[in-house]
Amino acid sequence: MPGETRSSDYKFRLGDSLLGAQMLFVAFGALVLVPILTGLDPNVALFTAGLGTLVFQVITRGKVPVFLASSFAFIAPIIYGVQTWGIPATMCGLAAAGGFYVLLSLAIRFFGSDVLHRVLPPVVTGPVIMVIGLVLAPVAVDMASGRTGDGSAWLVPEKTAMIVAGVSLATTVLVSLLGRGWLKLIPIICGICGGYLTAFFLDVTGFTASIQASFDPGALPNWTSPALISLAPLADKAWFAMPAFVLPEWKWEAVLFIVPVAIAPAIEHFGDILAVGAITGKDYVKDPGIENTLLGDGIATSLASMLGGPPNTTYSEVSGAVALTKAYNPAIMTWAALTAILLSLVGKVGALLATIPSPVMGGIMILLFGMITVMGINTLVKSGQDLTTPRNLIIVAVILVCGIGGMKFTAGSFAIEKIGLAGILGLFLNLVLPQEKEQS
Repeated sequence: MPGETRSSDYKFRLGDSLLGAQMLFVAFGALVLVPILTGLDPNVALFTAGLGTLVFQVITRGKVPVFLASSFAFIAPIIYGVQTWGIPATMCGLAAAGGFYVLLSLAIRFFGSDVLHRVLPPVVTGPVIMVIGLVLAPVAVDMASGRTGDGSAWLVPEKTAMIVAGVSLATTVLVSLLGRGWLKLIPIICGICGGYLTAFFLDVTGFTASIQASFDPGALPNWTSPALISLAPLADKAWFAMPAFVLPEWKWEAVLFIVPVAIAPAIEHFGDILAVGAITGKDYVKDPGIENTLLGDGIATSLASMLGGPPNTTYSEVSGAVALTKAYNPAIMTWAALTAILLSLVGKVGALLATIPSPVMGGIMILLFGMITVMGINTLVKSGQDLTTPRNLIIVAVILVCGIGGMKFTAGSFAIEKIGLAGILGLFLNLVLPQEKEQS
């Protein structure tokens, strides 16, 4: 019965399996986007998203209808970490970020939720979120232009890449603005499909090959095929296979670089839980308690990282789907989690995602990383604080310039830079700078 689905009490029913699969479909585009951009395994991301959601439900006693999956906030540090230390060491840093969530949940349990607002006010979290988006901006432009993420080499002729990236970006924007119902909840999937079909069309019509012919043979040393899309990897993968799990490897530098990034998503977690509560009409901050939801998020993140998956976070897209369908039963998210785990065992899923041309992702990244930056600006605006006062001006200025400028601090083998350093500096300045006296 439709009315039964609206219940916010946990009721595990076979009839909700299809609705759970639809919830995964809503999250799928964003879920696999993070591993595709960062070099992680999409099948592992699917498995750890499902497992993380189940762990979250156990810790929160099955009371909150949310789905946990790949966090965008960690894209920049994952990309840097994988390039600098490799995947195992990066996983160590991400696992420690989950541990940071656990410590915050313990602080809330003993001191109350106000402790986070005192230690991490918007004047710190807002600029840190902005830095996360702005640090990634060059990566988006390089990939949309046909280069590798670090801009060191061409992968696709620029004219071809710009066409594909433009269609990918435009499709995502149009679906976000004009989409209705379920379609409005999957703009990233639509953008990927639009860019992919464009790349396929350019290959079939010979446009890609003609553009390649106009280049000097040495201009594109890494482009071995005149086609943007190669389905060869798809044939090599088995239909059913265990995901390629990666165990973490201890690295102090990775821990100290990545943990400060957890500041921003930890604060956002409050907003996500409040938003879901507003949709269902329940106060999840009190029951099961924000300390338990944050604990569930942290343990899910650490567990995902222990297996080689990206950090977990609550998905606003899925919350939007809950609002649209009025499917408040948390057990529906159990079905979504189980579907994700089963899908992760299909080896050809990851292989198919690997065939997506880099300009397709570049077009989406332009919008995505810009949106992250705007979220940081919005955090500052909604706080209503005067950013021209000396104290606020100093904190925001130092975070932005050190983060975007790539400031680096080293001491022997220890090093911290960019987002991690910016987050620590912001936290330190907020604690040591005296509060300004209110004008009478």
